[in-house]
Amino acid sequence: MAVIRKDFMPKDLAKVLLENRVEGCIAVQADQTLAETHFLIELANKNSFIKGVVGWIDLRDPKVSKDLDRFEDVRIVKGFRHVVQGEPDHNFLLRAAFLEGIAQLQERNFTYDILVFPHQLGAVLEFVKIFPNQKFVIDHLAKPYIKDGYFEGWATMMKAIAKHENVYCKLSGMITEADYQNWRPEQMHPYLNVVLEAFGPRRCMFGSDWPVCLVAAEYGQVKQLVENHIKKLSAEEQDQIMGLNALKFYA
Repeated sequence: MAVIRKDFMPKDLAKVLLENRVEGCIAVQADQTLAETHFLIELANKNSFIKGVVGWIDLRDPKVSKDLDRFEDVRIVKGFRHVVQGEPDHNFLLRAAFLEGIAQLQERNFTYDILVFPHQLGAVLEFVKIFPNQKFVIDHLAKPYIKDGYFEGWATMMKAIAKHENVYCKLSGMITEADYQNWRPEQMHPYLNVVLEAFGPRRCMFGSDWPVCLVAAEYGQVKQLVENHIKKLSAEEQDQIMGLNALKFYA
């Protein structure tokens, strides 16, 4: 992780986006504080290529509605995320206080990014059933254990979740679930195939996972991995995955 143990700021990303012909990005939270959410808003206000912010808010807080009321008028804030992958409770998503917070998001048309590990997908399935009108996106294909070859259980759960049409999936974060130093594109193909077939081109979106991806590859390599895999699709479907779906989801 040494390569990412430093500050990464918009000026660092601007150059990378230009080199890779990417017009904009969504900034997604990493630290579970309101201070970081406000920091991302400030960066977005100063850098037009940041098209939206997915922040953090304590959705379990009984007073969450007051904070959400404030963010409702901040148009750059598109939605929220909680680092559920770090929660020891496998059923964190299904706890009453958290569900009440998600209901508040739905009322205000905020999105929610689902960040989990494969062992939490059972809870995700029950979770998305509760909110058929809430816009959800699964980050990083739910982090399948590519390095260890874990596949069947993950695939079964992802196919079941994909039946709920309000759920999207980000094609991101794969290389850091493989062997950092020795990953190969073909290792990702079975996982990409499952997601593309289950969610379809209309509900998949490219994600860079920058700067975390730098522990295993450059931004351009991550982008090329997805672009090469979807070449078999129509030009329209490729455009959807590489940007239009994100624009629609985070509108």
